[in-house]
This record gives sequence, structure tokens and C-alpha cells, in this order.
Amino acid sequence: MYRLKVMYPPPEDPNHFRQYYQNHHIPLANTLPYLRDMRYGLNVQGMESPSPYFCIWEGDFDSKEDMEKALQSEEGQKVANDVSNYATGGAVLVHYEILP
Repeated sequence: MYRLKVMYPPPEDPNHFRQYYQNHHIPLANTLPYLRDMRYGLNVQGMESPSPYFCIWEGDFDSKEDMEKALQSEEGQKVANDVSNYATGGAVLVHYEILP
């Protein structure tokens, strides 16, 4: 299993982010080919210090190759191009193999 994680720093307008993300971006992300599962959380909190992130999204794929094909697909390009519509704080992407 392979995971793509997107971490969003705090946006200028948290309410706009939340509304747009849940009503438009998440349904769009759900169209990614090869996506096996996804989850996200808003209002991310730190344990002992403030979190540098407002939102975290995780998407699971069977392999790194499947993730790459998904991101390069037409749907993947639409998802990537949509980020600027809500993520005024930017986005940090990481990916890795999920180990047992």
C-alpha cells in the first residue's frame, strides 16, 4: 500500500477553506483513478504546541506507480489546479510506502 499525504497550513479564511474543501475539492479528489481510500481532518491540533497545519488529507493507492498515474491523469490535474481556490496557506505533499 502507498500513501499520499497533503498537509495544509492555516488559510487566510478558514470558513471558506472548510466550505470549499468539503463541498467541491473532496468530491473532486474522490474521482482520482486508482484511489483505494481517502480520509481527511480539519482543525488539526498539536499535542504540546500549536499544529503548523489546519487540514490533513490522506489518499491510499496500491503502489507508488498507481499514485503517480493518478496524479498525472486528467482528474489528477483538475485536483491539483483546484488547490489555489481554497488553500491560501499553500500545501505540503509527502508520499511513502505503508509498512506492516
